[in-house]
Amino acid sequence: MPDIADFIRQLSIQAIPILLAITFHEVAHGFVAWKLGDPTAKSMGRLTLNPFAHIDLFGTIIMPILLLVMTSGQFVFGYAKPVPIDPRNFNNPKRDMAISAAAGPVVNIIMAFLCVLLMRFGIMMMGWPGEVSSLSFVWHPLFLMLKAAIIINLVLAVFNMIPIPPLDGGRVLVGMLPYRHAITLNKLEPYGMFIVLFLVATNITSYIIGPVLYLLLKLIGMGLF
Repeated sequence: MPDIADFIRQLSIQAIPILLAITFHEVAHGFVAWKLGDPTAKSMGRLTLNPFAHIDLFGTIIMPILLLVMTSGQFVFGYAKPVPIDPRNFNNPKRDMAISAAAGPVVNIIMAFLCVLLMRFGIMMMGWPGEVSSLSFVWHPLFLMLKAAIIINLVLAVFNMIPIPPLDGGRVLVGMLPYRHAITLNKLEPYGMFIVLFLVATNITSYIIGPVLYLLLKLIGMGLF
């Protein structure tokens, strides 16, 4: 277990990236659904970048802190309140639900790429963290936050694309499969989170997320990882 100083340091570095990652993730779902004909999220005030509108007490606060403590700061993960979507408002519910589901992970990957660009720009302007600079006191913590944001956004994207309902990947797969197979897969949704928890508890998710995360870091990391 990390000492209190290390815990506070890790929390201060990762808190804002986590909030931004899950906020943009959920807003992306609702925004794309709105553009495809479903105004549910908009009418409920969920198309906002105010993170407090998306915070889930357990998923956004308690679970990330517990993971931060239990893994000595090596792993942190969280989620927000799901954005409400009513597929009955879509012209093509099966397809449009899949597109709306994919929007969250896609936005997280875009955010990770933008953070890579910001890191490279900062390195060009101020050098690598640790080098003597009058702005080191600002650049060093910002660099750590950007690095954390890259990992957090990519992990959030890859984890959510595991093809098990109700994760985004499950909803995307339901939208891609023929109707008969889609119905069969959709029946897993009431048990989906139990399956996901089993995969996490047995560390199977690391074998799923790890290789994809490594590939994405190589693709967008541009030599930073």
